[in-house]
Amino acid sequence: MAKALWPGLSLCVGAGLGAAATLFLPITGTDPSNSSPLASLFSTSPASADFSQTSEIELDLAGVELAVRRVATAALDASKTVKLKAGDTLSDVLGRAGVGRGVTGDIVEALKAVYNPRRLQSGQALTLNFANDHAADDRHLDELTFELSPGERVAVERSDDGTYSARTVIAETHREMQRFDGVISSSLFAAADKAGVPDAVLTEMVKIFSYDVDFQRDIQEGDTFSVMFERTVTKDGRVVRTNGIRVAAMTLSGTTTKLYAFRQSDGYIEFYNEKGEGVRKALSKTPINGAKLTSGFGLRRHPILGYSKMHQGIDFGAPTGTRVLAAGDGVIEKRESNGGYGNYVRIRHGSGYATAYAHLNRFGLGTQVGTRVKQNQVIGYVGSTGRSTGPHLHYEILRDNRQVNPMTVKFPSSEKLDGPMLARFKEIRGQTDRQYASLSQPKDVAMKTPGSELGALR
Repeated sequence: MAKALWPGLSLCVGAGLGAAATLFLPITGTDPSNSSPLASLFSTSPASADFSQTSEIELDLAGVELAVRRVATAALDASKTVKLKAGDTLSDVLGRAGVGRGVTGDIVEALKAVYNPRRLQSGQALTLNFANDHAADDRHLDELTFELSPGERVAVERSDDGTYSARTVIAETHREMQRFDGVISSSLFAAADKAGVPDAVLTEMVKIFSYDVDFQRDIQEGDTFSVMFERTVTKDGRVVRTNGIRVAAMTLSGTTTKLYAFRQSDGYIEFYNEKGEGVRKALSKTPINGAKLTSGFGLRRHPILGYSKMHQGIDFGAPTGTRVLAAGDGVIEKRESNGGYGNYVRIRHGSGYATAYAHLNRFGLGTQVGTRVKQNQVIGYVGSTGRSTGPHLHYEILRDNRQVNPMTVKFPSSEKLDGPMLARFKEIRGQTDRQYASLSQPKDVAMKTPGSELGALR
């Protein structure tokens, strides 16, 4: 905003432009008949002022006007955010922003020290901060920044000697606990999504309950879930990452199961029920995440052959390419194209058990015959090979080479804590329950985690 004041002059730039320039000129008299050039210039009728005698003042005013214009331009153009378009390079974006070729080359070379400019993707936002060089009546790019992920950005900065250097900037973060609760009306996946549970947390929750819960048959309308997990966030509240579930509970048909994270003596985190019994079983009932049970175990009318036939496994409908996981630790004993089974994998486990996976689109890496695999390792991908009407996984559990119903077979817990480990677990369980209770409001309540308790849980 510029304003002329009579009988003095004040030129100013508003606070929004971040600067101000003011010029006050004294007046020797207020008599309109006064022949002084100043009196003429600053008469109450400025239109009648005689500017033929005020060359020095005009020069002064011109200088102030230039200064104000520079301040205004600097404030308006000091920072701008631009985005890469499809096919753009960093040089293209800087060129459109008015940065010279030489400077652009310097910036690109400096950036290579911490980040490959070729990895910049279409839609990436870049913040350009300019600074004015009044001595040269010019401006230069003082800083370029862009975000790699929440809490991490890259900055390319100009030094006093005109050279550029790049660095990675890590935001200050803290860890906190967050809790979500929900009521299931159709499925756990729909209820968790409605409550805002992050995908990574939901996937982990399904994994730890999958040893005991049939997510297609065991869940009824009105059942509930609750989960508390740790996350890392920036000071301004942006989530950098989720660090894992600390406690999760499901109430199915009135019966509540609560599972706690606990670090074992070997450093690995496993989940245990309230009694200290490990939830991980020798074999999982559902070796696939987020799939729908489409056909159960038993006699059925075959959809292709057209007559009743014993279905000696269970089918999970899922899109082609969905990952298929090993139901337990074991050794690959078959990996082949097997007639109506299509692409087929069979894993030998302990105590006379084996699991089979059919109709795969393709096999997982590192799954040759004789290879040892770990529980939840990817051993293939959903497909529709062999005698199949659409993409799905056919899953079998075999005991002494005879198929058994995967939904009814019972396996003991992988581990039951005792002695000092059980005492330590009870201590951690108490800390976790206190944190869980303190977050009594669902979804949007978070609590910073004290370092001592966090260390115990991790």
